[in-house]
This record gives sequence, C-alpha cells and structure tokens, in this order.
Amino acid sequence: MTAATVSLTVADRVATVRLDRPPMNALDTAVQDRLGELAAEVGAREDVRAVVITGGEKVFAAGADIKEMRGMDMAAMVARGRDLQASFTALARIPKPVVAAVNGYALGGGCELALCADFRIAAEDARLGQPEILLGLIPGAGGTQRLARLVGPSKAKDLIFTGRQVRAEEALAMGLVDRVVPAAEVYEQAHAWAARLAAGPAIALRAAKESIDAGLEVDIDSGLAIERTWFAALFGTEDRAIGMRSFVEDGPGKANFR
Repeated sequence: MTAATVSLTVADRVATVRLDRPPMNALDTAVQDRLGELAAEVGAREDVRAVVITGGEKVFAAGADIKEMRGMDMAAMVARGRDLQASFTALARIPKPVVAAVNGYALGGGCELALCADFRIAAEDARLGQPEILLGLIPGAGGTQRLARLVGPSKAKDLIFTGRQVRAEEALAMGLVDRVVPAAEVYEQAHAWAARLAAGPAIALRAAKESIDAGLEVDIDSGLAIERTWFAALFGTEDRAIGMRSFVEDGPGKANFR
C-alpha cells in the first residue's frame, strides 16, 4: 500500500516524489512516513541532484486523512505529532534543491508539504490554504512556522485564523508560490527548473540552502558565521576550481560542474 501511494522516479538527475492516493491524496500516517523515508533516500543518492514533489493533475494533496485522525485522542496525537513533523522536516532539509509542482488543491497538510520545498510552481487553478481552524485545530506539520517565515506573520495569521483558501494569483502576490503556469505545464516546468539546478555545483547549492535556512533561525552575526564557514569550505571543492577556471577562460555561466 505504501509503495503504491507515494512513488519515486529519477530522470536527468532529478527525483520525482509523486503522491498517488486517489481521490484526494489524503496524507495518512503511511504516506507521511513514506515521505520521510524518501526524503532520506533522495538526500543520500548520488544520482539525484534535485527533487520535484508533485501529486495528481487535479489534486496536489488535500490534507491529512480526517477519518484516521478522528479516531485519535490527545495521547495518540502527542505520540504521532513528533513523527509527522519529523517527516516534513526531513523533506525541508533535503540538502538539494526541491521544487513543488502544485496542481489543484493544496490544503492543510498538502499546503504544509508544499511549504517544505524551496520553490513552488502552481497551476492557474490551484487553491492553497490551512483550513485546520475549521476543525477546531491548528496546522501541525509545520504550517504555523514555515508559512509565517515565508509570507510574514500577518498574512500567515490571516490564512490560519480564517481557514480560507487562496487562488493561485493571490498566493503568488503574497509570496506563497513563486510561479503560476497553465495546469498542463506545472510538472513539466517544475522538472525543467529542477533539471537546471541539478546541473549546478552540488556542494555549493547545498551550502547556499543550508546557509539561508539556518541563517533564518539565528541572529545576523550567527548567520554570517554560517555563511563564512561554508564560503571558505567551498574553496576546497573541485567545482570551485572548475567554476573559476571556466570563468577566466570562457566567461561566466559556461562551467560544467562535476
């Protein structure tokens, strides 16, 4: 069951993690755990340089499996909540560029899943939101934290307090998604963007991602120290030598990184 509901394929050094649990790609515990497992796998695989997370043509993921959650009491969710967050955190910390290809609905846990990506490309008919408040709950897979860091606390409170859904254009305007494209082109464009990044210097991309993400959690002096450490470390890589030699001999943007 688990293998059938979340698949992994690799092409052109880009891994595609695809949700396939019709009709709504509800994120039950098996799917949550599988996402965490695949995050670890694609992070470690040398043939993977970038990742696309996607769902179906009409639904990215419409949230948690409410029927499953309904049977849980506080004790059960205290135990489960840590594993849920751990799976999503593993996705957010994949040390490679991650692109979410969002078709249709990305609600609740589905929106939180998209928030784990570095970039979000949405269909023109996409709808995103955190409707947990309508169940008497709050987001529990990182939504209160990642959404506020992405769009700011005021806009995050608007979405979380009301539970309302936003269409793609509003999501773009508030910074919740990075690009809006026709529905038929979402995965193609996400994969193309990921493939472009996959051709870059892998260690430098990891350094950039970790410096930005870790720097957001600390004061600026600590963030500058993180940046400084990575910057110096990259001078020990082969890609740095390739990049500088290519720049001097051929001009910018022509290096073939290894």
